[in-house]
Amino acid sequence: MDVNLINLIERYGNDTKCRRYLEALKWPEGVICPRCSGKTISRIYQRDQFDCDDCRYQFSVTAGSIFDGTHLPLWKWFLAVYLILESKKAISANQLKRTLEISYKASWYLCHRIRKAVEQANVSVPKLKNIVEIDESYVGGKRRHVGSGNLDNKTMVLGAVERGGAIKLRVEHRKKANKTVLHAFVKEMTEDETKRYMTDEHPGYQGIADENTTHETVNHKAEEWVRGDVHTNSVEGVWSLFKRSIVGAYHQVSAKHLDAYLDEFEWRFNGRHNPELFRDTMLCLLNTKKMEFKELIEKTA
Repeated sequence: MDVNLINLIERYGNDTKCRRYLEALKWPEGVICPRCSGKTISRIYQRDQFDCDDCRYQFSVTAGSIFDGTHLPLWKWFLAVYLILESKKAISANQLKRTLEISYKASWYLCHRIRKAVEQANVSVPKLKNIVEIDESYVGGKRRHVGSGNLDNKTMVLGAVERGGAIKLRVEHRKKANKTVLHAFVKEMTEDETKRYMTDEHPGYQGIADENTTHETVNHKAEEWVRGDVHTNSVEGVWSLFKRSIVGAYHQVSAKHLDAYLDEFEWRFNGRHNPELFRDTMLCLLNTKKMEFKELIEKTA
């Protein structure tokens, strides 16, 4: 990333510095009134607000964003974002609670608002192409009959990885692994001109090939893991990392909030080589509308 813990504290160690950074991100060419687009703006230092000289509208850099109405100091937001991005195997709300010296509810709310922001950014990620590995995995549930293939109480997640210099990832929670679901996932996540699909022998993937794309498989049931350059090792490595995040940081993840954790994981994974990942994440937060606590905890369909 473009920051480390030391220069994060040096650059953004108080709310004034944080606000100046957010202002530069939101208005790189100077402050603009959100109501009339006026550029003649006065600063109200006592209230950390601006006053438009044209329409007299008063506003702040955080108005309407996910930061709006927050009771947390902005520097704690900045530190939370940094820790979430820097933690390869994720960081729990309990750990953030201890690090930031805030309540668990505030920490949980903070984490999920950040996840909500990157969820919206993930929507704009380009579809995968070239060589794409696809695989399903199962998370959660009780550990009865481990190794027997029993999937009681477990939740399925689907992943697609594009091979290349910087491996790209798309992950989603789906209800079941039948042909309709798997084909819809492949179509949604990959370009029509994708060259090769690589999967295991799951029958639900049969028929995903077309005139532009070949479909090659490895037979895990026959202990076949690699055949030339045909394998699903990249996407299986992704599942290994995500499951270590659950075991080591989250401990357990409900199906209700699984998509939020997947969004965080996907954003961090795809941005692991991006030196501007911190800046891009802060932009996501600025461009995401304010959310109430009840919106995050309500039961999903």
